Amino acid sequence: MITAFVLIRAKGDRIAALGELIAELPQVAEVYSVTGPFDLVALLRLKDIEELDEVVTQGILGLPGVERTETLLAFRAYPRKLLDQGFSLGEG
Repeated sequence: MITAFVLIRAKGDRIAALGELIAELPQVAEVYSVTGPFDLVALLRLKDIEELDEVVTQGILGLPGVERTETLLAFRAYPRKLLDQGFSLGEG
């Protein structure tokens, strides 16, 4: 299984609609709106690199309003406890 993060820059008036469309793709586990140079981040779970190519180049990049993507591949996931602490925002 391959885990990938796709950073997506979108036209401002299309961000919410794109988030919903991208979330409907079967390989997309989660989609977040974010701050910074990109507008959305999609978390993908894929069986192989060919599927990654299809989802990004034929799926996400083909949606109206997507201006640019950048794809990051995950090498390793760390213990859940550490991941949960990262999102706690100051809670003990």
